[in-house]
Amino acid sequence: MNWDKEADVVVIGAGATGLPAAIQAREDGAPVIVIDANWDVGGHAILSGGNVPLGGGTSAQKKHGIVDSPDLLFSDLTDWSVVESNGFPDYRYNDREIIRAFADQSAPTYEWLVAHGVVFGDRSPDNRGAGATGNSALRENHVAPMDWPLMQTGKPAAPEMRTMGSSGVGLIRPLEAAARKAGVQILLQHRMTSLVRENPTAGRVLGISASNEGKTVSIRARKGVIIATGGHASNVNFRRMFDPRLTEEYCGVAGEPYTSQDASGEIAAMAIGASLWGLFNQTGEFGSGITKPNKVGTQYGYVNLTWLPSSPVFPRARAIGLPVRDWQDLILVNQAGVRFYDETKGQFTSNRYNGVSNYVPGSYLNAANIKYAPANFLNAALAGTGDGTNGGGPIWAIFDHEAVIREGWTVAPPHVDREAGFFFSGDTIAELARNIVNKYQRKPMPAAALEQTVAKYNSYVDAGKDPDFGKPGPQYKIQTPPFYAGWATPVPHDTRAGLRINAKCEVIDLNGNVIPGLYCGGESAGGFSQHGLARCTVQGRIAGKNAARAESER
Repeated sequence: MNWDKEADVVVIGAGATGLPAAIQAREDGAPVIVIDANWDVGGHAILSGGNVPLGGGTSAQKKHGIVDSPDLLFSDLTDWSVVESNGFPDYRYNDREIIRAFADQSAPTYEWLVAHGVVFGDRSPDNRGAGATGNSALRENHVAPMDWPLMQTGKPAAPEMRTMGSSGVGLIRPLEAAARKAGVQILLQHRMTSLVRENPTAGRVLGISASNEGKTVSIRARKGVIIATGGHASNVNFRRMFDPRLTEEYCGVAGEPYTSQDASGEIAAMAIGASLWGLFNQTGEFGSGITKPNKVGTQYGYVNLTWLPSSPVFPRARAIGLPVRDWQDLILVNQAGVRFYDETKGQFTSNRYNGVSNYVPGSYLNAANIKYAPANFLNAALAGTGDGTNGGGPIWAIFDHEAVIREGWTVAPPHVDREAGFFFSGDTIAELARNIVNKYQRKPMPAAALEQTVAKYNSYVDAGKDPDFGKPGPQYKIQTPPFYAGWATPVPHDTRAGLRINAKCEVIDLNGNVIPGLYCGGESAGGFSQHGLARCTVQGRIAGKNAARAESER
């Protein structure tokens, strides 16, 4: 092998896992190269809400009188008895070895982040943004954006929000600065194409091949390669191994179009023998693995990310979207022009502090005492139209001119995406149906079906009751032209299954053996169901430390 570059540790991905891994390895004495496929660092993390659920006895918890410990954190995140209203368990299928390592390193990672320039808002840890963070203590911390420009706006946060707001930019930019200061070499627009191993499925991982501006670059890793590529939500074929319904129309993945979760790390590792792990956590219907959009008329309707024209990414995002204030102002129909559920309903829930009242760790009563509610908006949206195909198809928000006035919307670019086929209008309901032409709409929407749906719904407004789906007190008829249809298809988000790792973040093969020289953490790794940045930062540090300590490849 002719190597173009080499270092002790090579990290694939410059996000919430990759940057802590690189800094930790470099500070432990290893020369480090980080590559990232994008034109800037940060991955999904730089766009996130900056919610970091680190507990186990952090200085912030102690300051605000919150009692926590590594043992309590471990107990919370492995409690089989905590379930959601639909019966799905948050923690039952977490890997105990992985959670033990996380629990032990959670509080130290909080202090490590602070020492490396990350500023957390000076307030008590809380439940805001918390998902599967444990029932026994408040653990959600919020990263202050400070003066860093936000990727989604291109501008810094408002002055009053710079220290008390929360944004992933406040995590990524200080870590990028710390990595560069430590001497980490960061290579952008380098996409990993394969892992190089001594033999196809045996021996040590020696390095990687990557592409850069049409050229192949071979990078040797004397001690280890760390996969920090961020998961698989954008890879249609890969995500459908977990859920066959997630076909190509679920195209508005959270974090896109800045960065995609393409499963490249998982696929490259599987090609040399790596195993996947903890797959139930991906298919388990809890948390934000897939979400209801809160903006319509744009491809990218994720609730916590709004692209503005001042963003350098906006030419790819194309539209801001219309944020829905009141779901009474519209109806949602599938590609056949038919309603399928109560538009006001929410989505999957997940456990957090005090999510289970009268909580007793490991008690069957935790599950027995929940109010069981099996039905869910998302399952109804993904159910399809009975045409024999997988996937639910596009979901469209249907509304009229009066709804536009009530919501205060502007139904023109850059607020909606007409050009790419995510927003349509018509002077009649039939004309609107005929105008809906989108590459994911498998069959034209029948005009008669949409007319019938709207007429029936209008009669429910007159009656004050929705006998089909129980929408509480339908309030507004859809009767004043022009009429509109905005893209409102559910959004894939979290990745909670990936490569099998052990407590050292070493990747494990299909025979249960460590693949020498290969490490992984964050959303590319499996065995951990928690939402948020904590598992990324903690596992990045664990991977970096262990890779730096490994024996050099000879």
